[in-house]
Amino acid sequence: MATKKPKKAGLISTDKVVADNRRANFDYALHDRFEAGIMLVGTEVKSLRHGQCSLNESYVGPKEGDIYIHNMHIPEYMQASQNLQHDPTRIRKLLLKKREIHKLMGAVAKEGMTIIATKVYFNKVGLVKVEIALAKGKKEHDKRQTEKNRDWQRDKNRIMREKG
Repeated sequence: MATKKPKKAGLISTDKVVADNRRANFDYALHDRFEAGIMLVGTEVKSLRHGQCSLNESYVGPKEGDIYIHNMHIPEYMQASQNLQHDPTRIRKLLLKKREIHKLMGAVAKEGMTIIATKVYFNKVGLVKVEIALAKGKKEHDKRQTEKNRDWQRDKNRIMREKG
């Protein structure tokens, strides 16, 4: 007789995206993507479970040999008491392996790339993860070319759909 594995207490599998940085694809050419854990306090996790988070003005950078995310806005959890509240835009440490940290920092130093936070989500186990990407800034003509290609793909798909 097969027995079911008990779930870990407190971890709920949601597998949903909380915040998405759509502007990153427009402003940057994204290359390598990494999945990083993030150090949070309890009220931050509760706010994220309610779908409250903003990556609009956030950026990722080094500090004391580790990688941190700055200006990621997670609003206060209203049901918590005042003494348990967190600072909404505090600096949060990203949890990466040393090899990944060295790869990211090498690309930033040698190739002039930037590290961008692209989305915040819950994985299958229910842990909060941040997807970060190595990116190179696009020039204005690159943005126009990307928009032109996207318009052409849309028109092509419409023509193919009409022809049947």
